[in-house]
Amino acid sequence: MIDQALPILYSFRRCPYAMRARMALFASATPYVLREVVLRDKPADMLALSPKGTVPVLQLPSGQVIDESLDVMRWALGHNDPLGWLKPQSDNAETVTALAHTCDSEFKTHLDRYKYASRYEHSDPLVHRQAGSEFLRQLETRLGPHPYLFGDHATLADIAIAPFVRQFALADWDWFFATPFPNVHRWLNAFIANPPFTAVMDKVGPWKPGDEDIIIYPQTAA
Repeated sequence: MIDQALPILYSFRRCPYAMRARMALFASATPYVLREVVLRDKPADMLALSPKGTVPVLQLPSGQVIDESLDVMRWALGHNDPLGWLKPQSDNAETVTALAHTCDSEFKTHLDRYKYASRYEHSDPLVHRQAGSEFLRQLETRLGPHPYLFGDHATLADIAIAPFVRQFALADWDWFFATPFPNVHRWLNAFIANPPFTAVMDKVGPWKPGDEDIIIYPQTAA
């Protein structure tokens, strides 16, 4: 059964794009129906809403569909932002968005070809690891004066970027923590330990039509 009063989120637990969406729903204390999907066997219901077949996909009670992760974040935080993720202390919202887009374009390209080199013909993972490290260097500089990228509290950029840096680190944990980026190491460790991440990483079984709804009632970390 579908609870028509709640948004429905199609998600995949380990996908960084889906992680950032779930974290924004958590931070905004937005209840939702969670539908975990298997990416190699995507449900027809999800594909009918968003034929591109990527997660997250958020179906609102009005029928509107949001299928870009940053847009899901902005929708949730636009309704309730108790942690101030849309309110950077330094720079402005445009700079926050630009850094998140750099992660999604340049850094994600190198991350994929480093961590999943076998999927890309003629890809040298060490070359892409080095190229990806240049983005980490940029983050290291930003994190010098403050614990977060844009001040003393997390913003949309921190939450949007950290899941991808975590993926980069997981490719070779020892190498990552030997890099000369102590601010990034501290920032990532803090991210992994904090409720907006830990609260959304519980395992649930894959959804199929006819299953009872899994309704998430987040309690904001404020």
